[in-house]
Amino acid sequence: MKIAINAADLDHQRIDGTRIYIQSLLKNFGSLDKESQFLIYHKGEFNPELAFPVFENYMIRKLPFPFWWTQTRFAWEIFREKPDALWMPMHSLPCLRSKKTKTFVTIHDLAFKFFPQFFPKRDLRRLNFFTDYAVKNADRLIAVSNSTKNDLLKIYPNLREEKIKVIYHGYDKELFNKNTSPDEIKKINSKFKMATPPLLPGAKAYQNSKFILYVGAIQPRKNIETLVEAYKIVKKENGLGDLKLVIAGDLGWLYEPILKKIKSTEGVIYAGRFKTEDLPALLRGAQVFVLPSLYEGFGLPVLEAMACGTPVIVADNSSIAEVAGEAGLLFDAYSSQNLAGSLKKILENDKLRYDLRKKGLERVKSFSWEKCARETLEWLIKW
Repeated sequence: MKIAINAADLDHQRIDGTRIYIQSLLKNFGSLDKESQFLIYHKGEFNPELAFPVFENYMIRKLPFPFWWTQTRFAWEIFREKPDALWMPMHSLPCLRSKKTKTFVTIHDLAFKFFPQFFPKRDLRRLNFFTDYAVKNADRLIAVSNSTKNDLLKIYPNLREEKIKVIYHGYDKELFNKNTSPDEIKKINSKFKMATPPLLPGAKAYQNSKFILYVGAIQPRKNIETLVEAYKIVKKENGLGDLKLVIAGDLGWLYEPILKKIKSTEGVIYAGRFKTEDLPALLRGAQVFVLPSLYEGFGLPVLEAMACGTPVIVADNSSIAEVAGEAGLLFDAYSSQNLAGSLKKILENDKLRYDLRKKGLERVKSFSWEKCARETLEWLIKW
């Protein structure tokens, strides 16, 4: 079987969950299905941090073109090649394609439908047009969570449920399951100018520094300003002068007021972009990881934090609570007071931190990129 894949997003310099998703599946497809041939298309140079092994049954095709690449150069190549299946891991689908090719599109989230005010107008028009077209015209869809599936059925009432398969993300077990030494954590803390108190004995050894952590893009939907306000409340009411809040991630869009608030709040450290290899030490160094988003299609950092044994607090909405399950504390994303209460519970209760750590480590056993890749291949092949 010949399977074509649009991997152009792996050319981008900014790394996010959707690009890790593409990379991780390409790390697995070639070994899971040695009979099929995979045609992997992109238009420039792959980001070295998003590299994947090139199996014998992979054919990499670089197709430079200055504009509308998916609908022009890529579309023409797919029409000419006529593969058995075309997997589009982002919300788009070539308008020009052969009827002989079955098409599959992954829908990561519909945030732009529910929170249009958080997107630049140009991006909003593009997202709406291409997602509407892909949902209507693809042979099959992949939703990355039940929440995303339910949103699809809500937004597109004529969409047949059997056209959608829910396939959860995984996480990098080699990276996030390995032990992180105290020296590695001290190195990361030193980079961000944070004090590292002595490791606690026994079961509490994971609580090894005093900071709250957020990892993700800097953009309005991530609700970072509510986290900053909650942090200020906790510091003021509990006298935790040495407690820091670390915000780590690339600048997204409409980030200016968010970045201004981060940089003007005492005790908040903007770490900016970080190397993927540094993330486990950063996560293990935190007392708690918080994902305060107003909406997520999946919420990959929640898995990564739990895999590192870091307690998590997540907003009670969209897919985030679905991914965390009973392994995380939930809060109302619109209430900084509510989040402050959850932070206080974790920061003051050693037993709760330990219990959440155990639950998180157990929870992540249900997720893997190999499982995600296998289920995706089954959906692509067995139509």
